[in-house]
Amino acid sequence: MSEPPEDWWPEVRPDAARRLMAAAVESFASRGYHATTTRDIATAAGMSPAALYVHFPAKSAVLFAISRSGHERTLQMVRTTMAEHDDPVDAMRVLVERFVAWHAKRHMIARVVQHELDALTPEDHQVVLELRRATENLVRDLVTSGVDAGVFTVPDVRIAARAILSLGIDVARWYSPTSKPAPEVLGKQYAELVLSMLGHGVRRREPH
Repeated sequence: MSEPPEDWWPEVRPDAARRLMAAAVESFASRGYHATTTRDIATAAGMSPAALYVHFPAKSAVLFAISRSGHERTLQMVRTTMAEHDDPVDAMRVLVERFVAWHAKRHMIARVVQHELDALTPEDHQVVLELRRATENLVRDLVTSGVDAGVFTVPDVRIAARAILSLGIDVARWYSPTSKPAPEVLGKQYAELVLSMLGHGVRRREPH
């Protein structure tokens, strides 16, 4: 990544909290949430275990901060893209490009954000679930607008929206700094796959 890990959350203050979140991402991604201790996180951030509790009441609170931030960013990404493009095809192409590239560039964060949901407390899980539902609903609305415009053909809009998001999310599972192609190129390739999946550009047979 081009920027230091602690700069992944520019909105978080103070800097020590960002360093703890960055250290937690690395620990959660490599060890898993349950195998990571607060001492592991604090030590990786260059602090004492007691210092972590100044900024977060528990290890679970660090995970929630990471997960909520990731889901808020992807939701905002979808909202911004849909606001920028009136044409469903253009909006879907750009959305998938951005969504996939984000999960490739931030593959470590994305693994924690997407695959440690079960470790959240019930209350925190509900907050994140609402963000995920909001994102899925927007993508579903975009697919529906394409169907209504006659540029997409899908048997089930809900399944199509989930498939689109799942394709992007899965990138974080296998992508690494040595993976090919580059995140932006991968995003463009996935965008073409998604448009094909949605039936865009497929010649429809005339009824006999």
